[in-house]
Amino acid sequence: MKLDTLFISDLHIALEKTEITQRFLSFLEGRASKAVAVYILGDLFDAWIGDDDPMPPNNKIRKQLKQLTDSGVKVYLQQGNRDFLLGKQFCKSTGVTLIDEYKVIDLYGTPTLLTHGDLLCTDDLPYQAFRIKSHTLEWQQNVLSKPLLLRLLAARWYRLRSFFHKRKKSLDIMDVNQATVLKVMSEHHCLRLIHGHTHRPAVHEFKIDDQVAQRFVLAAWEKHSADVLCWNGGGYHIEAL
Repeated sequence: MKLDTLFISDLHIALEKTEITQRFLSFLEGRASKAVAVYILGDLFDAWIGDDDPMPPNNKIRKQLKQLTDSGVKVYLQQGNRDFLLGKQFCKSTGVTLIDEYKVIDLYGTPTLLTHGDLLCTDDLPYQAFRIKSHTLEWQQNVLSKPLLLRLLAARWYRLRSFFHKRKKSLDIMDVNQATVLKVMSEHHCLRLIHGHTHRPAVHEFKIDDQVAQRFVLAAWEKHSADVLCWNGGGYHIEAL
């Protein structure tokens, strides 16, 4: 019987990251096939320039996801800050369900809030300003109307610019703002939060209105390591692939 619900994020799959790509394909064929549901909480890809992008390894990923969803495993996907252009065409070709930037699920009897995590990093004002602009329909339609080659070049430039910008920022600015965490969890009436984005895997405990709350931060997948948050009726554990 399939019991586990699995949570992953921040794989940052790209052409040059062959080890991570192969590990994810193996995960879909093996561990994920034994789960009741898989949640991918953003940044599955290092950059996504549109659902019409045929560049490797995108088609392999699409095919393996479709095989998994056809087998009956539910797969849910949130957009991250790197792949927020993932859209309806990708979901149709894979059978994956796209979920909102904030999503509350019933996780074995406990309301649990899911998000990628970038919305919680409110101290990073330049990024938040870019996020607002880049999530408008006008901006996205303008980008997606450009030729594929131009979008590919723009994505490479964006990734390079992002790398150098991060080197100038403090680690604290790129982490979540605790006041924002408390506000968002209270607004969604949840005492449990699961997110990625910060690449700081941990389980944080704190209080909301004198009640114990938890924040689970998912690990980013690396060349030689990958973790999965596994949950069932008996609780959770972190599983290394």
